[in-house]
Amino acid sequence: MKKKQMWLLRMLCFVALGTITLEAATSITMRRYVFPVQSTGNISYGAAHHDYPATDIFCPSGSLFRAVVDGVVDHVSVEDTWVQSVNDPESRGGLSVAMIGDDGIRYYGSHLSAIAAGIVVGARVVAGQTLGYTGDTGNARVTPPHVHFGMSRPTTPEDWATRRGEVSPYPYLKLWQSADVVVPVLIAGED
Repeated sequence: MKKKQMWLLRMLCFVALGTITLEAATSITMRRYVFPVQSTGNISYGAAHHDYPATDIFCPSGSLFRAVVDGVVDHVSVEDTWVQSVNDPESRGGLSVAMIGDDGIRYYGSHLSAIAAGIVVGARVVAGQTLGYTGDTGNARVTPPHVHFGMSRPTTPEDWATRRGEVSPYPYLKLWQSADVVVPVLIAGED
């Protein structure tokens, strides 16, 4: 079966399950999704993350953190203000970038070592474009380098509890890493 046919079949399954309306399914165009980290070294990540849905993608420091889909940069944190003795949850991410994908999902990456040139709030980005470089800022100073990857509904930068992740990225990451096109779905009413 061709990719476009598989994609249409998945959309119809989402409609049948009630996770997306027929109108929304027919308005979604075929999008390009890419794995959020590009590295010449080893990449590893697991299905579980602490007590909320997110994924830590471990990789060498300086690996590329990329836009997974076309969209607009929503938030950029260029200063690492995390202090271990205080451990304020709002500053745990260190350097970070969030974007709202054209699919309506907010993608968030934190613990970056640097933000890529030209990545500012309001910048239009395309799938695969470098947003920053993986590292160990924020509370990742006490772990191996990685990017914390979260997916959520659009929210404000101050809403750290939502931006860190509402939907497990793991199944999407597995498919995007194998170059399969899968559109994430947030189930309506999950607030």
